[in-house]
Amino acid sequence: MGFLSRRAFATAALSTLATAGGASAAGPAGPVPGRREPRADGEMRGVWLATVSHRDWPSRTGLTAAEQRGELIAHLDRAARARLNTVVFQVRPMADALWPSPYEPWSEYLTGTQGVDPGWDPLGTAVREAHARGLELHAWFNPYRVADHADPARLAASHPARRHPDWVVTYGGKLYYDPGQPEVRAFVQRAVLDAVARYPVDAVHFDDYFYPYPVAGQTFDDDAAYDRYGGDFGSRAAWRRDNIDRLVRETAAGVKRVRPGTRFGISPFGVWRNAATDSRGSDTRAGVQTYDDLYADTRTWVRSNWIDYVVPQLYWHIGFAPADYATLVDWWAEVAEGTGTRLYLGEALYKAGAAGQPSAWQDPVELSRHLTLAARHPQVRGHVFFAAKDVAADPVGAMARVVADHYREPATPPR
Repeated sequence: MGFLSRRAFATAALSTLATAGGASAAGPAGPVPGRREPRADGEMRGVWLATVSHRDWPSRTGLTAAEQRGELIAHLDRAARARLNTVVFQVRPMADALWPSPYEPWSEYLTGTQGVDPGWDPLGTAVREAHARGLELHAWFNPYRVADHADPARLAASHPARRHPDWVVTYGGKLYYDPGQPEVRAFVQRAVLDAVARYPVDAVHFDDYFYPYPVAGQTFDDDAAYDRYGGDFGSRAAWRRDNIDRLVRETAAGVKRVRPGTRFGISPFGVWRNAATDSRGSDTRAGVQTYDDLYADTRTWVRSNWIDYVVPQLYWHIGFAPADYATLVDWWAEVAEGTGTRLYLGEALYKAGAAGQPSAWQDPVELSRHLTLAARHPQVRGHVFFAAKDVAADPVGAMARVVADHYREPATPPR
């Protein structure tokens, strides 16, 4: 998601995977089982609804409030028809808001101009209309991303990044809040918890962006914050990980304090560490490792029950040598075993039938095979599909095949 979408990041990350091998056959031949009963204790069937850069919604700039609302309702209706039960709605795509926040400006993706009131309340509408259709609504926030450009003057005059330029780091031609500053961490939590206080969202959801994905030849300049706050740590990397750990723990506590019963989940990049880097890691050869590159210790979050659920983005096909879907399902199932953290799997619906994708993704059965494979692991409690536009388009019928093979009956989400 994001100004570089999940698609772009999956592509960018895998372009740096070790090149030995590439894609292999898309898993076992033959039909998948036809009918699979929903779990008695609930099954996540989710879809991400991305708003950044008009990825899924609204479809373009310039729509009226009524047209925007109509498109949003159509996405919810489509999810309900596919017997999904959860919509993960991106409500803070770029240090902005899709609700009347007292902390941040209205998102530019609503009117084309950041800070302009769209004349309606997208988050409030989404919660109400999702619940009316029996869907959960998980409010999706990006913690630290500020802008997909490097010019603070282009931000709304009221934007906190303009009032606090010392909070901001320019990196890779984009603007980010500095996770190393306690004031930033506290502000992000206030912005998120405002939405939780206002609306009966079923969960708060963070994506895979913590410290930014690496940009070759560039350094994230947090020297001032490290000099001020990093003295008790053996390395800058350890200090950065602690900054993100604090955000996760404090946000989890805040969500439970503000609206008890609301859950907190995170959807990280699918590889924590490669086994060649750490014996506890997965048998993969990923060029991005969340622990080392994003300073996100996702394994600890799960093992320590800091979060209610995790949705690793397993955006690769069965048999992909550098990052095999099957290998990563095994690894994440073992990590989640015996914890109170629910494990759902992020699925790359956007790759199904897409130009330039390998043959595995041209096969409409590939995603259905994923669900069949994952069902062998009792730790896997469901799947979330990226993303809503692709549920609608479904060019090779991959989502229709998932529904026919696995979603013949409704299912309630896990609680």
